[in-house]
Amino acid sequence: YLQSSSVGFLIGGMLTSVEDLAESNFLVEHADLYTSKTRGFWIGIYRNVNGQLLWQDNSALAFVNWGEGQPLEDQLDYCVELSAFSGYWSSLPCSSQRGFICKKPKSNLQYSSYLFMATIHPLLLALYLFTDAKKDKAHDHMNMWMLLTLALIVLLGMGFMIYFLFKIKTQSEMEREARRYSTLLESSHVLTGKDDENDSTNDKEKKEHSIV
Repeated sequence: YLQSSSVGFLIGGMLTSVEDLAESNFLVEHADLYTSKTRGFWIGIYRNVNGQLLWQDNSALAFVNWGEGQPLEDQLDYCVELSAFSGYWSSLPCSSQRGFICKKPKSNLQYSSYLFMATIHPLLLALYLFTDAKKDKAHDHMNMWMLLTLALIVLLGMGFMIYFLFKIKTQSEMEREARRYSTLLESSHVLTGKDDENDSTNDKEKKEHSIV
């Protein structure tokens, strides 16, 4: 959940809020397309210090679509997902692996844009871009390309991070192997020195024995 929130802020948005039934239906309609890739999508509900559930922009939950028996109470380490199968909301541990929906709210544009991201593999993400615009198709295409560019930047950033982590891990393994080799080499020198000393002692004893 925290990683999902970070990506949302990175692209200039946040995990989606759901303001009304129309927006809920819009999200459910698109989430249903990706049931083969993820069981659900994180949405932007969090619990504040007073235990109150709010959207990430600190607005109240004017509209809710909780599943049966939800939300779970007294679970501070639980976050909220939108089910890809039913569209209902439920709470589960924030460490769970889920896709997420980021939302770029309306500003000077007359519509919001949404980024659906579903985890296919720990290192592979599927990106889906949607907008609720219905009037201005030119702005729609421009905004889609902007989102695609931002998403590409996010993926490149993650790629570099994975590369550097792998590089650091490889260097650490090489350093450990070098230290191990050095230790073995030192041990070998010590043993060789002892063997030379023993050989010298034996030669000396043989000479003394010969003299006698």
